[in-house]
Amino acid sequence: MMNSSAEHFDKWKVQQSSAEQMIPLVGQLYRDNGVTIRIFGRRILNNNTIDIIKAHRYALQMVGEELDISKSLELVQTMTTMNLAPARVDLGKFCHKFMQEGGTAEAFLNDQLESINTGKSSILEEPQDIVLYGFGRIGRLLARMMIDRVGSGNKMRLRAIVVRGGKDGDLKKRASLLRRDSIHGAFNGTIQVDEEESAIIANGVYIKVIYANSPAEVDYTKYGINNALVVDNTGMWRDEEGLSQHIKCPGASKVLLTAPGKGDIKNIVYGVNHSDIEASDTILSAASCTTNAITPVLKAIIDEYGVKNGHVETIHSYTNDQNLIDNFHSGDRRGRSAPLNMVLTSTGAASAVAKCLPEMKDKLTGNSVRVPTPNVSMAIMNLNLKRETNIEEVNTYLRNVALYSPMQDQIDYTSSTELVSSDMVGSTHAGVVDSQATIVDGDRMVLYVWYDNESGYSTQVIRMMQEIAGIKMPTVPSE
Repeated sequence: MMNSSAEHFDKWKVQQSSAEQMIPLVGQLYRDNGVTIRIFGRRILNNNTIDIIKAHRYALQMVGEELDISKSLELVQTMTTMNLAPARVDLGKFCHKFMQEGGTAEAFLNDQLESINTGKSSILEEPQDIVLYGFGRIGRLLARMMIDRVGSGNKMRLRAIVVRGGKDGDLKKRASLLRRDSIHGAFNGTIQVDEEESAIIANGVYIKVIYANSPAEVDYTKYGINNALVVDNTGMWRDEEGLSQHIKCPGASKVLLTAPGKGDIKNIVYGVNHSDIEASDTILSAASCTTNAITPVLKAIIDEYGVKNGHVETIHSYTNDQNLIDNFHSGDRRGRSAPLNMVLTSTGAASAVAKCLPEMKDKLTGNSVRVPTPNVSMAIMNLNLKRETNIEEVNTYLRNVALYSPMQDQIDYTSSTELVSSDMVGSTHAGVVDSQATIVDGDRMVLYVWYDNESGYSTQVIRMMQEIAGIKMPTVPSE
């Protein structure tokens, strides 16, 4: 009789073999069809063998059992024989259902993927040119994500980045910061620098580096860029007058601000109020990372329980506008050393939520505590509900929202009792509900929501860029 050690190792080898075979097939589906394979919302494109195995084990938290990776492989192999249109396909949900129903992969997928088994196609007739104005934390993450998403189904082209006039060696420094990141790790691919043409070539994507001290200095048409969506990552201008400078540039047509917009600028949290975006809109805001983390979860609670009022406290990683050591700062308390102190400060996120959820106007207060961690934050939402409930009902509801609702890309869910902030680095959801910390007392609820304030927010910005560009890919299954 085979001993337990041998059984486990044999099982591991089977899983490893299946994952290794899956890697090129996932890439093929993306390049040839524009199909993005995900497992419970997590992209597995360019993942390694171990990451794919771990993604299948994650199903334990979501559906109570580990996915059979050999079944997943069978489904992916069958998908490569189909004539699929661009879409996001959640392999995790399909594999779980396939494990329950049985039958052949071909018959199962012919039924489940009928809506996208319509033939390869391009989402846009002409690719959408993208310019990143500013190349800081968010700018570089957006660049990484766009480069990673180059494929037949994604027609957004990163054409240029705009930064302030550089000194000698500036281009190499910019490329190095894109190549290496202390939080998110090394760039997945190769990066070259063309000093003569002032360009960075990343995984074959040619990115012009334009040096300018203001939008007025830029003519994008000189570089073959037309009808561009300019993504302003500087935060220097947040009102219509300031952001309009971008639209006046030859070759630019729209601007997206990666910070809360002021005045009448629409603040959009993708997944909640993105339907407010109109083709005629030329200036839009993607709100803040905290507003993106709070709003989807809050909407889910409003839809099911109603909310009288509440308070949100954000425990936020320090940011680049704070000081490394004590020094002058125009903001209260922010002049004190960020790596050495918790810093109590204000946040506009609570009031900003009302721009996306008008029913919460004047019903939500908020504060923020900056803490000595470089990334990943938490929102603690203390809410007074319109009806009573209990922990089990709330957690089951939020788990189902994370799995099956239209906000499944925005809300994630964890039942781990050991999770800490560094485990959230790289999360692509706007917020992750920590179910083990949920508190419910009749009509009073406290929710703890983790969020990677860099990559989670940047992914939301990417989704909004796709919406503005007219790139609409179905998600299957839709629920």
